[in-house]
Amino acid sequence: MPKTWESLMSSSSFLPVIVKTIERFHDTSWTMEPSRHECYELVYMKRGNVVFEISGTPAPLGPNDIVIIKPGQPHKFIVKSEPGCDFIVLSFKFVNKMDDGYSEVSLGDFLNFVRGKRSGPFISLKVSQKNEIITLLNRILKERESSEIGSEFLNYLLVLELFVLISRALKMEWESSIKEKSPKLKELIQISIRYIHNNFERDISLKDISKYVFLSSSYFIRAFKDEVGMSPINYLLKVRVERAKELLAETDSRIGDIALSVGFSNQQRFNEIFKKYAGLTPLQYRKQASNGK
Repeated sequence: MPKTWESLMSSSSFLPVIVKTIERFHDTSWTMEPSRHECYELVYMKRGNVVFEISGTPAPLGPNDIVIIKPGQPHKFIVKSEPGCDFIVLSFKFVNKMDDGYSEVSLGDFLNFVRGKRSGPFISLKVSQKNEIITLLNRILKERESSEIGSEFLNYLLVLELFVLISRALKMEWESSIKEKSPKLKELIQISIRYIHNNFERDISLKDISKYVFLSSSYFIRAFKDEVGMSPINYLLKVRVERAKELLAETDSRIGDIALSVGFSNQQRFNEIFKKYAGLTPLQYRKQASNGK
């Protein structure tokens, strides 16, 4: 199984399940009353222009635009172009891997970075016609109509891959949106700093920290360094060393125990990092602190 699928299946409590697919054409004479759905709805506009109204918010869609509407949001759309519009709708829920129960609200398991952020009642994406997302959408439609052996399982894997690609695309949009909003970026860096201070004793990684603020590791490293003057990992190590200094000076705990308590996997690694940041070995620092009392 491809690594992207393995990663999603192992890291997410809920997995996406397609409930219904629709492919339709409507012309400018078509009208609809606002509707609500229990599922998430992904709408891909193949051809034409429409204006959605989702919970009172207008959302214009043109060719190759995608909108994901959250459950329970009243929505309708008006066709704005002749001769009309072609579109695809995927309705989906999230199924709990443990008990097959449905989650109506766990969008965060699908798109971690939008949890609590400015996503509102819907999320929109602009993609090119040759984008992998569009290719997968068309393959999913084709497989759902197939009666060949293995089609159901293949369709399931295609859906997982689709959600991985959409998550990546939305993360890129999130990063692009904050590049032009310096205060927002500064806020995210401060949030990451608090995360480091609250979790430095644990075996956290660069991936854990960047994921917490919904940024890719590469972009997060650059943004963090610009704001703080050092890389996130160097900052994490500095925090661990500063806490180790306190423990060395104020307690009689063994150096190996202190190393583990501040997040290092072994004493040798702790000794190397401590000397790099403090200029002394842990033992030398403890003796110096003891003599200074």
